[in-house]
Amino acid sequence: MRFFRRRINFKAQYGPWALVTGASSGLGRKVAIQLGQKGLNVILHGRNTTALQQVAALIEQGGNETAILTGDLSEDTAVNKVLHQARDKKVGLLVAAAGFGTSGEFIRNSLDEELTMLAVNGRAAIKMTHHFAQKFAAPKRGGIMLFGSLVGFQGTPYAAHYAATKAYMQVLGEGLRQELEPYGVDVLCVAPGPVATGFGQRANMKMSGAAPAPLAAEMVQALGRKTTVKPGWRSKFLLFSLSLLPRWARIRVMSRIMGGMTRHQRS
Repeated sequence: MRFFRRRINFKAQYGPWALVTGASSGLGRKVAIQLGQKGLNVILHGRNTTALQQVAALIEQGGNETAILTGDLSEDTAVNKVLHQARDKKVGLLVAAAGFGTSGEFIRNSLDEELTMLAVNGRAAIKMTHHFAQKFAAPKRGGIMLFGSLVGFQGTPYAAHYAATKAYMQVLGEGLRQELEPYGVDVLCVAPGPVATGFGQRANMKMSGAAPAPLAAEMVQALGRKTTVKPGWRSKFLLFSLSLLPRWARIRVMSRIMGGMTRHQRS
């Protein structure tokens, strides 16, 4: 069993390259910068080339290398392209941070948008996870960071399908953590609460959140030491409060929270 105070040489365990999807903004961007500060070279993937170049410049100031890949991970060909382009780098860490959310009443949402979200949050992440898990298992080193959410621990009305995609990643990560441990591969599930990024605007939710930089630092620190990290005091407080309730009551609470964030859609 691994304990939280396990000492990790980041470059030896996860280097020399990390691949970070969703690196142009939000937690993905901040995690990429943190990894650069840990001495890793970083492959940055996203859809905004200018934003990725800005992140690359920050990482390169510390003397590390970067590579920029662009594409829409809702398209399977784009996922294949990432894996192909990363083949020449000695990637030791996958950070599957790319994703977005939908909100509001499920029956009123666009099915195409829901399926696009499922492709990004689920299919792209599982395809990359399978590829790199196999690659990391051979030398018995490496790490995988999968992004769930606090909404993924129970049904969440007014974000029902988004929460389901995050529950999928949480359960996958918990299982792979134990399964890949004998191969020397670390798996971390990340379950943040509301974060001050562009997520709320994309999901059409009115929300406030914590600054992403401290959360990203806590996430990177937990890699190889925990199965799940709930970064930030808000996440820890909310999850602890919900854990005291039966599942049906947690769903009711989340209904009130998400109902408030999406009330403007029903006005």
